[in-house]
Amino acid sequence: MTFKLWSVGSLKSKSLKPRKPRTPVWRLMSFEDLRVGELYEVLRLRSEVFVVEQQCPYQDIDGADREAMHLLGVQDQELKAYARCFAAGVKFPEASIGRVLTRQSARGTGLGHVLMEQAVAAIYQVWGPQAIRIGAQAHLVGFYAQHGFADAGKPYMEDGIPHLEMLREA
Repeated sequence: MTFKLWSVGSLKSKSLKPRKPRTPVWRLMSFEDLRVGELYEVLRLRSEVFVVEQQCPYQDIDGADREAMHLLGVQDQELKAYARCFAAGVKFPEASIGRVLTRQSARGTGLGHVLMEQAVAAIYQVWGPQAIRIGAQAHLVGFYAQHGFADAGKPYMEDGIPHLEMLREA
């Protein structure tokens, strides 16, 4: 089942002046509702960021995609941001967000912050307001703290990268 669009940018520019980047279109959908082309772009971008950029060979396709709601941020007809959202009890006892990423060309624009706001809103829409737990790469603790996540005191190594659990209270 596909859920509502969160925000939609302008459809056309009536000016011949150079256009500013449009507001992303946010789509939240189940695995079954992802079209083949969308799934391909999601997996391609996840591989680009988590495997190639981070030089971390790991099994990205982990069997959890079927249980996730997928949040896609498309801007100028290109997938620019993505996250998986899970119900409580799937990854952690609380709801969770994972595979959070923005395309390298979109970093520094604030899109990652909008992505996190949209992911929290998606969890609240689908499963109601509640606590959310994430497994954050340690170097991104400050980023997630800006979205209400606090260190839950559970550091761990995953695929050679320091991580820690962070919790956002309900």
